[in-house]
Amino acid sequence: MSRQTEVAPPALPSLWEYVAPTDWRSVDFISDLHLSADTPRTFDAWSAYLRTTDADAVFILGDLFEVWAGDDSRHDDFEARCANELAEAACRRTVGFMAGNRDFLVGLDMLRDCGVLALPDPTVLQAFGSRVLLTHGDALCLDDTKYQQFRALVRSEAWQQDFLAKPLDERRRFARAVRNESEQLKRANPAPMDWADVDGAAAVRWLHEAGATTMVHGHTHHPGSEPLAPGMLRHVLSDWELDHPPHRAEVLRLSARGFRRITPPGVAL
Repeated sequence: MSRQTEVAPPALPSLWEYVAPTDWRSVDFISDLHLSADTPRTFDAWSAYLRTTDADAVFILGDLFEVWAGDDSRHDDFEARCANELAEAACRRTVGFMAGNRDFLVGLDMLRDCGVLALPDPTVLQAFGSRVLLTHGDALCLDDTKYQQFRALVRSEAWQQDFLAKPLDERRRFARAVRNESEQLKRANPAPMDWADVDGAAAVRWLHEAGATTMVHGHTHHPGSEPLAPGMLRHVLSDWELDHPPHRAEVLRLSARGFRRITPPGVAL
């Protein structure tokens, strides 16, 4: 997680905290499913998981969708199916959603319709006597300077207001173009371990400022757990891919016994 060029670690953004109810027994974390109409098996696996998990809460830490062009798309075919799955799941347990780099335009209209809790990035979860810092992870990938410039642009209120005022078809064409460019970059450098990673110094700074010792994030598609500094640990979430081999899907579960990685209930790899 070293940087080739010196970049000042970003200060922790405005911090939001969520205190888990005392009767919760477990919380599941997932991210990077990149759902689209072109990934039916991954969609079915996600649906089966939501219907069968016994967790008290499911927190989705970004990139649930491959693209999201605006909340007015939620009434269309594939997006409506996803919204229905979220709404049904939210009737049975707490479902939280944090925006990722692919679905940062998921807004309050969509989440309110589905009964899903909006999780700002970052969020501190207080559960089972621990403080856990949750983030999608892209804001901490400082080596990817081109992406950080793009991120700053598209996360601005002015850009989003202008973009969302455009016709939905035009927004979808733009989203497809951005996705295609990203996929070309991945094909040129196909190993996830070679992609830009979370900057260690910035991550430790966030943990210090949040009063937490554990970070959970996605984005990098390189699942695993490792120390960031003495007494500080990060858990990286797995992406989900059930439409093309090698198949993978994993849930990170937190309970009073700590963290453990499990195969999603209802999913056959």
